[in-house]
Amino acid sequence: MKIERGGKMYWESLPKWFWIIYYLFLITTFGTAIFNVIRMKMVSLSVITIVFAVSVPIISFANSIGREKGVNEFEHLVTQLQQGSFWSIFVIIAFLYLLVWWVMYLIKNKKKAVPY
Repeated sequence: MKIERGGKMYWESLPKWFWIIYYLFLITTFGTAIFNVIRMKMVSLSVITIVFAVSVPIISFANSIGREKGVNEFEHLVTQLQQGSFWSIFVIIAFLYLLVWWVMYLIKNKKKAVPY
């Protein structure tokens, strides 16, 4: 389904608040990972995080261009995941990795902040 505004047709998409949170998460992750590499903390994990934080939006965008009418980006991702598409599996695994990386990062920083 296309959305019409002011006589122009637009493809269906996720709400703006979702995109704000999505890109803030990726930008914050990217910046924190670079900061860790500079500080020489969790270097190998942070380099992987940088690669994922850059590649996930590019791969997601490139593969969402050809989605069907009336399907937003998330619905397209889920459909492709159900079909076993490599790019969708990569995106899901990468996001899970980014979430686990944040948990590890916060746990390591919490341990340093608490005096024994």
